[in-house]
Amino acid sequence: MWYRVAADLILILHASFIFFVIFALLLTIAGWLRGWRWVRNRWFRGIHLLFIGYVVFEAWNAIPCFLTEWENALRIRGGQDPYEPAGFIAHWLRKVIFYQARPWIFTTCYTVFGLLVVAMMALSPPRWRVRRGSAGADASSSELIC
Repeated sequence: MWYRVAADLILILHASFIFFVIFALLLTIAGWLRGWRWVRNRWFRGIHLLFIGYVVFEAWNAIPCFLTEWENALRIRGGQDPYEPAGFIAHWLRKVIFYQARPWIFTTCYTVFGLLVVAMMALSPPRWRVRRGSAGADASSSELIC
């Protein structure tokens, strides 16, 4: 029972990772077009670039996703077949994030997506410096720090 629950939690984590990667790019593009300052946050953009970079690296090197491998191992230990999660949420998450295609199609899609993320780094670069002023000091005495 606990192995199945753990496998479902891994599936939710995996889906969250995927949704973050997709929606972070969509929000970055929207923020660039609408002038939202928060989408230029260096941590948000850096984590996003790191995540998609890892996916592209895995795809180009034919490395299976460790989350998929971990989930499948837990399902087997829980008496389930891999890729056959029990429960409503797990069933639909799997339908949304796993589908069949030739490996080169996924590699191409991940690479193009990664290039879009890199392009957005150039078009709407993250803020690497923040302005910090001391309380009571005038704006001219503020210094730039990393």
